[in-house]
Amino acid sequence: MPRSGKAGSLTYLAVVRRPALRRILPGMLVSALGDGMSLVAVAWLAVRIAPPGQAGVWTGLAVAAYALPATLGAALLARPVRALRAAQLVEADAWLRAVTLGLVAFLAVSNQLSPLLYAGLLALSSLLHAWGNAGAYTLIAELLPEEDRLAGNALLSTFTQAAIVVGPALAGILAALTSPGWVIAVDAVTWAFLAVSSRTVPAGPPPPAPETGGWRTIRDRPQLLGLVAVTALFFFLYGPVEVALPVHIADLGGSARLLGLFWTVFGVGATIGALSAALLRSRPPWLVVIAIIIGWGAALLPLGLTDAILPGLIGLAVGGLIYGPFNAIVTALFQRTAPPESLSRVLATRAALTIPSASIGTLLGGPLVTAIGARPTMLASALLTIALGLAVAAALRARTAAA
Repeated sequence: MPRSGKAGSLTYLAVVRRPALRRILPGMLVSALGDGMSLVAVAWLAVRIAPPGQAGVWTGLAVAAYALPATLGAALLARPVRALRAAQLVEADAWLRAVTLGLVAFLAVSNQLSPLLYAGLLALSSLLHAWGNAGAYTLIAELLPEEDRLAGNALLSTFTQAAIVVGPALAGILAALTSPGWVIAVDAVTWAFLAVSSRTVPAGPPPPAPETGGWRTIRDRPQLLGLVAVTALFFFLYGPVEVALPVHIADLGGSARLLGLFWTVFGVGATIGALSAALLRSRPPWLVVIAIIIGWGAALLPLGLTDAILPGLIGLAVGGLIYGPFNAIVTALFQRTAPPESLSRVLATRAALTIPSASIGTLLGGPLVTAIGARPTMLASALLTIALGLAVAAALRARTAAA
């Protein structure tokens, strides 16, 4: 297992040398950039069109709508999509996002977008996203040997995190020059590019019918069930931050550009952290997960304790560095443990179980921000996240002692 930076870079080269991945990776990178831009645009557009005094509630609804219905799609659309190959899952999700976000952009630019219609269209855009995400990581498992999968996962995670470096900054500038609706229009175009790129992946045989569903496969494997539970709680405690941060910036008299700067410094740290994932495969996965949870909570403390901009920026950058490897490491455990014929269902089920956690946290974040304020909400998220990490560490120690 390579530990040096040079060995890690050679592993990434093995990933990008796969012809099928070379065809679709550019589309994944571009769509990740679009989503990085939407990180600012979705929330900022909600703030702009919300009725006076209701910015926190409508921002929470918009951010949640951009993710939560993926759970319904994972549960309700399992039968219609079961015959689709991994690349086709990616394509279907990309086309749905391209069309619905394009409609959002048109209505926003023409001043015809109401908060309720906005939330509804965002909800529709996310219906297939659990399957699209599952398709992307299933492709990694199908096209790479096990020793290269963590690097493949890390590369996809790096796309997402690197896009947060560039995307929010671009979104802040573009939103300041035009409007958030134009930013969402760019996001729609990036998803159309991914849909077209997905068609270039050579067709393989149809996936074999899985012997069990995704939930049953997870339930029968305690390690996967534990990972789902811990991830769900982790994401739930993060959810309110997505509402609190833009409202906090607005309360300070900041702009979309400043909000973009916060997410950009997070993305810088997260990009470096994601690239380091391939160097962590010799470490005990659960210890890495615990360290990430506690470290992320600690990194949020400056945002919860002070209105000063610089400590908050530093904290979010460090938090990104700590969080970066999380998804690659957890996904590699799923790829290693789940039966290959069930992998896309297992990954979609994981998304169905974890996405609602962040979305429910986001939904609760709206009323919480309204009740106690944006900064106290982020402080509560930080302290409870640290407590979660300590609780998992205690449980792991107790289990080890009992064994």
